[in-house]
Amino acid sequence: MPSGGEEPPPDFAPYKAEFFISGREIVSHDRHLNQDGEALYRFLLSQAATRPEYLLHARGNHTEHKTRTVFKKDQQGNTTTHNEHYTETVTDFDFFLDIGAQIVHGPVHWSVPDAEPAYRGHMVKEVDSNDLAPSDPEIGETGGRRRAIKSEIKAAKERKQIRDEYGLPPWIAPGPESWYNSIEVSPPPEAQLLGSSKSLREWADEYCASDKLLKEFTYTKVIYGWNVTNLKQAVAAAIRSVYSHNVTVDFEISNHKIHIRPDNRLSRALSNKWLGFLLWILLIYPFIWLYKRFGRRGGGRWEVCGGAYALKTWQLELDAPPPPPEAGDGRWKQTPNGPARLIGEREGEWFQRWERRIRDAVIHKIQSKTPLEAVLQEAVALDGYSPIYHSAANLSLNAGYQPAYGKPPGQSF
Repeated sequence: MPSGGEEPPPDFAPYKAEFFISGREIVSHDRHLNQDGEALYRFLLSQAATRPEYLLHARGNHTEHKTRTVFKKDQQGNTTTHNEHYTETVTDFDFFLDIGAQIVHGPVHWSVPDAEPAYRGHMVKEVDSNDLAPSDPEIGETGGRRRAIKSEIKAAKERKQIRDEYGLPPWIAPGPESWYNSIEVSPPPEAQLLGSSKSLREWADEYCASDKLLKEFTYTKVIYGWNVTNLKQAVAAAIRSVYSHNVTVDFEISNHKIHIRPDNRLSRALSNKWLGFLLWILLIYPFIWLYKRFGRRGGGRWEVCGGAYALKTWQLELDAPPPPPEAGDGRWKQTPNGPARLIGEREGEWFQRWERRIRDAVIHKIQSKTPLEAVLQEAVALDGYSPIYHSAANLSLNAGYQPAYGKPPGQSF
């Protein structure tokens, strides 16, 4: 167990909590989870065992200008015709690739550092430490929990953006020069990295002790390890090599948030999208929002912890023999704690395996909600079949390679 972690809870009879899927997220109004911190803690651990779904979604469309003849009758029954011009958006391809299948490690249960702005039981972001605070007279020498100032919230948002783009784990607080060396070796599976001075169980207890009527505890699953910015550019460039119209490449994650909410009629009504929409139409929701924001027993948010799942990560191999000199594939490195081996497929290797399949899907105008397969299952069953990968420098993606075709780095797709 890594330093700062905690031992798993003792075994006892499992409790099956009530929950449902709303959109792409899990929601529970179970009364016991709102009263017993141990039950809430175990529920989060059990839900974290299910990995989130992570898909790459590629779409392409073009606009066609068309003309149609419109017939119209006047009051005397005479028919007249005229040409009407209109435009129509035509979808050429729309398919998904399953990135979540590449997860090789996790969950690692993490919590937000005390100095990171986060929702800690109120409707505003707060901090429990001044360690990451900028020099600001508003802060002074204040200790304990306090409301985060705008500059802290902005800095935290920038750190999260860097983590998302470069595939850093959520417990890293990247700085201008230090973040490149911040991910040496990830903790072992099922480990818990506690950036907060409170354990996950203590946060669960604090939530259960609150008497607020519209409180909410959120556990967030995060996927890390790949530079998704470079990968998105590479996929879009591969598509544009065979397609010249509008291209959109996105990463979509689902089943990644677990929301615990109170078991009362108002809280359940707000979890129902149709009832929530009706409350807006009837102009009732603004008054509920004011009560939730300012009422003593109104709302409170806890967004302080989650689980992390790695697409690739370094693993210590203390008993392993040193790699041969010819093994210069970048999968071994020496760390202060001993030799480490990279587990999981690198984004460049994944792209090399999928590049031809992506182009074929575009050429054949595939539209499917079911994620594509890299090769046909019928072909895999053939004796002696071995897929041949064609690529023009795909392995460099892992080192930040920018393709020579497509949009320049920095532009979104």
